[in-house]
Amino acid sequence: MKKIIVPIDFSEHSEYALEAAAILAKKYDSELIVLHMLELSNAILTAGSDALSEEAVFYLKLAEKKFDQFLDKPYLEDIKLTPIVKHFKVWSEVNDVANEHDANLVVMGSHGASGIKEVLIGSNTEKVVRHSDIPVLVIKHNPILMEFENGVFASDFSDEAVAPYLNAKRTLDMLGVKMHLVYVNAPDGSFRSSSEIDKRVSDFLRKADGDLENLPSVNVVSDYSIEKGILNFANVIGADVIAVATHGRKGLAHFFEGSISEDLANHSTLPVMTFKI
Repeated sequence: MKKIIVPIDFSEHSEYALEAAAILAKKYDSELIVLHMLELSNAILTAGSDALSEEAVFYLKLAEKKFDQFLDKPYLEDIKLTPIVKHFKVWSEVNDVANEHDANLVVMGSHGASGIKEVLIGSNTEKVVRHSDIPVLVIKHNPILMEFENGVFASDFSDEAVAPYLNAKRTLDMLGVKMHLVYVNAPDGSFRSSSEIDKRVSDFLRKADGDLENLPSVNVVSDYSIEKGILNFANVIGADVIAVATHGRKGLAHFFEGSISEDLANHSTLPVMTFKI
């Protein structure tokens, strides 16, 4: 894990993400690329007058000063760190920075959301999760312990989940995490019989791994919803992290169908790692 992107907004939760990323960086000798999105308005960025140009420079300098103060943390000592201030307005552009720097992981903080605010506004973390081509680790609390031992990878075991499964398998193995696979049979999903699930899982593992060696690590649980099934199973096995594939839905598809990965990122107290399909 050579490079880790940490988008920050100077909030308490982005500091949680920064500390978590620092722990990973020290463990794996990684470089931290800490990104602040200035989010200047188009009027300031595109205006031709000297006054508005000076205003843009003023906000940029102010952000850089605040950035320096925010990064003055003891836990960042002896870590290779690259601070970046961008005037992006769209959080999906975090993915462009990740691609530009050939990063392996994005670590973000999230306070979660619920109700109408979540539906109409969403969160910056959701936007990054939806667009990122590389895994995104969502941190919800102060990372007192970052020793991930048991991880849950939740999947529907469809053909399109093969790539994120293999990506999760590599990533969790690199982090030294034992992966527990789980399929949730729920009324809000495509409810299947036991024989249908067995065939689906077996076909999936043959396609992904070429064998059924990981079949004993697959757990089938039933619950009232897929999200509840994943969270309850994670609690039962004492998981430290939940990994899940995300479709990266946008627009009306996201509004009507929702996204289990984004719901988990919002509602789980455990760190959640997403892998884009």
